[in-house]
Amino acid sequence: MPRESASHIPEQFESRAQQEEADALGIWTFLSTEILFFGGLILSYSVYRVSYHAGFAEASQHLYFWIGTINTFILLTSSLCMALAVHSIHDGDVAKLRRYLVLTFIFGAAFLGLKLCEYYLDYREHLVPSVNFDPSHFLHPHAAELFLFLYFAMTGLHAIHMTLGLSALTYLYFRARRGDFSQEYHSPVKVVGLYWHFVDIVWVFLYPMLYLINN
Repeated sequence: MPRESASHIPEQFESRAQQEEADALGIWTFLSTEILFFGGLILSYSVYRVSYHAGFAEASQHLYFWIGTINTFILLTSSLCMALAVHSIHDGDVAKLRRYLVLTFIFGAAFLGLKLCEYYLDYREHLVPSVNFDPSHFLHPHAAELFLFLYFAMTGLHAIHMTLGLSALTYLYFRARRGDFSQEYHSPVKVVGLYWHFVDIVWVFLYPMLYLINN
């Protein structure tokens, strides 16, 4: 089979279509493993929530509901910007691609900034298990500490994924400035877009589980 003449096609691929299929298979395989990873945490949380509902509900009231709500809107907006970035390069508009990548990065960084502020407030309120936890704040201290441990584990893991996503956005932006992407070749943009949407979807699950137990 003759190889397409394009500088973006590595030698292990016969065509750009084959490269894009490999990219799609790779990102969906990766996301499947991530679903299993987050799924284990969510399953553990669900089991303990049923067993210790009163303690979990009590501890949830100590979280900063307004920060979680604002962060939800920020992250959904970032997902919209990422979708517009993919749409822009699909139409061959590199300038819009760069613009929407920057907007996605700004909203993602704002999310992480607010999350760090929330962690600081949690620490100040003695809500960090094994580090700075005051059981006298709770009627069910053991269940509350378990809830907070899962809260930090799940949101912390999510924040790590957000940080990786911001790094990927930075990589895409500089490649876009270099002129690497076009209407014909933009597979990395779609791959990062899928990853970013996955991270947003995870938060859509975490937000009601952690912040809306009694609401």
